[in-house]
Amino acid sequence: MTPISLFKRRSVVFAGLVGLLSAAIAEEVPRDVSAFTDAVAVELRQQVGEASVIVKGPLTLGLGDLQLNLDRIFSFCRGNAAGCRAQVDNYVRGAAETYRTVTAPPNKSSVRLVVRTSEYIETLRSTPTGTKPIAIQPRPFADGLSVLPVLDSPRTVRYLSESDNAKLDMTADEVYQLGLANLSGELRPLMEVAKVAKRGQIGELTGNVYDPSRLILLDSWAPLAEAQGGVLIVAIPATDAVFYVGEDTPKAIDALRTLAKTVWARAPAKLSGNLYRWRASGWERVL
Repeated sequence: MTPISLFKRRSVVFAGLVGLLSAAIAEEVPRDVSAFTDAVAVELRQQVGEASVIVKGPLTLGLGDLQLNLDRIFSFCRGNAAGCRAQVDNYVRGAAETYRTVTAPPNKSSVRLVVRTSEYIETLRSTPTGTKPIAIQPRPFADGLSVLPVLDSPRTVRYLSESDNAKLDMTADEVYQLGLANLSGELRPLMEVAKVAKRGQIGELTGNVYDPSRLILLDSWAPLAEAQGGVLIVAIPATDAVFYVGEDTPKAIDALRTLAKTVWARAPAKLSGNLYRWRASGWERVL
C-alpha cells in the first residue's frame, strides 16, 4: 500500500520566513541535533496544527499517537546538505499525510481485508504506537494466517479497531462482511488475471497489495484448481505477491518453496514463507 504537494500559496512575507527556515535547515541543522529536531517540528505544525506535534527528545517527535524518528533523515542531511531540503520536505509531507489518514473518520467504502501471519499479529500487539498499543481485530483464517479488517487509502492501509466499528455504526461481523464485499468488488475476477500453471511452470499474481487477500475469496480459486487438474498450491511471500503451481510433486513443491523463500528474504513487506494447498473447505498448509 506518491504524495501530492500540500503547500498552498503564501504571502510574500510568510514565504520569506519559510525561505529563511529552509536555508537554516539546509545549512545549519545537520550540525545540530536539537535545531534539526525543532525545525522539523515547526514544519510539521504548519501542516497538522500546533497541538499535534511535540518534541519528545533528540531526533524524536510525537505526532498525535505516532512517534517519528528522525535519525535516518538527519544522517542523510549531515552527509548531503544540497539534498537535505528536498528530503525534509518529502518527509514532512509524508508524515502529515499519514497522520491525516490515521486520524480521519473511517469510511465504509474504504474497508478491506488483508491476510497476515500469526507472528506478525503478535508483533503488532506487542508494539505500542506512542502510548497506545496498536488496535487490531484478527480472525483465524488458515494455519499460521489470520484476516484483519483495514481502511484503504492511496498511501497506506490502517488497521481497524473496535472503536472504528462504533464510528461506522457496525458490528465486527458486519465490518468483516463489508470488507469482504468491497474486496470482491475491487479485484478483477481471478481467471481474468491468473494463467493456468502448466507442468514445470509457476504462475504469479504480483503488484497489487490485495493479491494475497484473494485467498480469502476461497471459491474464486475453484476454476483455476479445476483447470489445473484439481491441484493448486500457493505461496504468499510478500504482501503484494502470490505464486502458485498446478503439480503435486516433490519437484514442483520444492521449486515453489525455494522461490517463496527467495522472494520473502528480499521483500520489503514480507508475508509468509509457507505453502498452502487449495481445498473446497479451506486452505491447507503444505508441510
